[in-house]
Amino acid sequence: MLLEPTRRKEETQAGCGDPSGRPCLRDPFPERRHHDTGKGSSSSYESGFPTGDHELFTTFSWDDQNVRRVFIRKVYTILLIQLLVTLGVVALFTFCDPVKDYVQANPGWYWASYAVFFATYLTLACCSGPRRHFPWNLILLTIFTLSMAYLTGMLSSYYNTTSVLLCLGITALVCLSVTVFSFQTKFDFTSCQGVLFVLLMTLFFSGLILAILLPFQYVPWLHAVYAVLGAGVFTLFLAFDTQLLMGSRRHSLSPEEYIFGALNIYLDIIYIFTFFLQLFGTNRE
Repeated sequence: MLLEPTRRKEETQAGCGDPSGRPCLRDPFPERRHHDTGKGSSSSYESGFPTGDHELFTTFSWDDQNVRRVFIRKVYTILLIQLLVTLGVVALFTFCDPVKDYVQANPGWYWASYAVFFATYLTLACCSGPRRHFPWNLILLTIFTLSMAYLTGMLSSYYNTTSVLLCLGITALVCLSVTVFSFQTKFDFTSCQGVLFVLLMTLFFSGLILAILLPFQYVPWLHAVYAVLGAGVFTLFLAFDTQLLMGSRRHSLSPEEYIFGALNIYLDIIYIFTFFLQLFGTNRE
């Protein structure tokens, strides 16, 4: 809600301060997240991921089409750069045998990259200061993208080239289709956060069961079910995050949160790819 200058001055003198958006929580994984308060919404959506940001979602009016177009353009420009960097790393780890052999022989780099990924993700997800202020937001996002690209590239190095290319193509088609559908459909995915949270918890506990059973016996059909569930859940999250950018739904991101918007959609796409790789990929001989 916008205040007139006179009204704002009176509230400041009375100690009210400027109004801010509602707090929100992100999702339980470092692999997921989520958000809230939309246009005209009086309730705040809580997922399970802690964040101290009170301005992630606002009651900002999206009636100004120029503001919305600039915001969406920023998000997808950043996302395109992230995906190109990740694609380059995956190609390097897949096609260059010396690099592939090195990363597989040195798993310590994988765990170091995972630690960097986790730390930068928490910083960007939970701290509005670094996330909104240049150049720290771009520095952190660059580090985050490089660490995630390394993790994805190392995973891809264990699969044959044909499998990697096939999964890249499937991921591209699925993500493009979901994005177009999310922009065109009248169905509001942002109102389904409860269903998405339940699906996410189902995925989490399925993965936990799989991890417990793996040291004793590998169950191929259970792994396949887990991969199908994971790909489906993150495809729905991709639709959810895409509609958060649009501003005409029940919940929407603040126009200042272009880094957060790009971060979420990037993770959705990466996880869709990795689950497809587990489902359709063939290990190298």
